[in-house]
Amino acid sequence: MIADTHGLLRPEAVSVLRGSDFIIHAGDIDEPAILEQLGELAPVTAVRGNVDRGTWAKKLSTSAVLEVGNVSIYVIHNLLQLDLKPEAAGFAAVVCGHTHVPKQERKNSVLYFNPGSAGPRRFRLPVSVGRLLVHDAKVVGEFVELKV
Repeated sequence: MIADTHGLLRPEAVSVLRGSDFIIHAGDIDEPAILEQLGELAPVTAVRGNVDRGTWAKKLSTSAVLEVGNVSIYVIHNLLQLDLKPEAAGFAAVVCGHTHVPKQERKNSVLYFNPGSAGPRRFRLPVSVGRLLVHDAKVVGEFVELKV
């Protein structure tokens, strides 16, 4: 999964995402061609982030659901805008972006996962993408820091 590309799809990110069954883009895409390029690798689930503007961005929802086998994954750009209880709704994971900080934590049996930012480096934060591994209705996340 990927987030906060801000108009820059790095070849290092493409290399990591190649071979994925699905790709999630958790918003702040900033350039619609990025979704087309990702779509050449695997089916893409993407949400609109706060910098995504224009006609192309209006076609994206602010949240999405990806079903992988028996697992439901909720996708939203800004976790602070989450307006449901993922555990009550049956989600195994919530994927978000916005903060540019790679982070994962489990609360009430739900994995909350932010892959960090794969776009232009901000502050001293790592440039990263993430992977969600789904096996037997369990979801495990891992970060991949890009060497840029």
